[in-house]
Amino acid sequence: MTPEETMAALAAAPAFQGFTETGLRIFATIAAEKVVPAGSPLFVENMMGESMFVVVSGKVRLVQRRPDGSEWELAQAGPGEQLGELAILAPSVRLVSAVADGDCVVLELAQRDFQRLAPQKPQACLKLAAALVALLARRVGDARDSLREALARTAQNP
Repeated sequence: MTPEETMAALAAAPAFQGFTETGLRIFATIAAEKVVPAGSPLFVENMMGESMFVVVSGKVRLVQRRPDGSEWELAQAGPGEQLGELAILAPSVRLVSAVADGDCVVLELAQRDFQRLAPQKPQACLKLAAALVALLARRVGDARDSLREALARTAQNP
């Protein structure tokens, strides 16, 4: 990918909404293009995560293992969507697996590169960290509402 294509792919992701061309260019320098063959994992449930990913093309399935060993598909991510954002801020355990559903291309932003970039470009890194925290807070709020609804249904139908 050219630097311009990398910047455009980052700009499509929610975490980079509102970033200037300069900000996108900063993160394009640490974004590594990866071609992921169909059926290959980007990351695996219960392993340490050290990178976030932005899907450039193709689709990625988010799955979780059931106690019987079968997979439960939770969602799919396509172009412009991001995965594993928390890992860019700090290493963390993956809650799900992400598996390429057909060949796909992703941009990987590694936590170690983000940490190396932070002293050189503190404003850009702080802006990305704040955007990720806001997105994660929104997801927690959405999950809280869904959990409350599920608990209410359970209470009505014991």
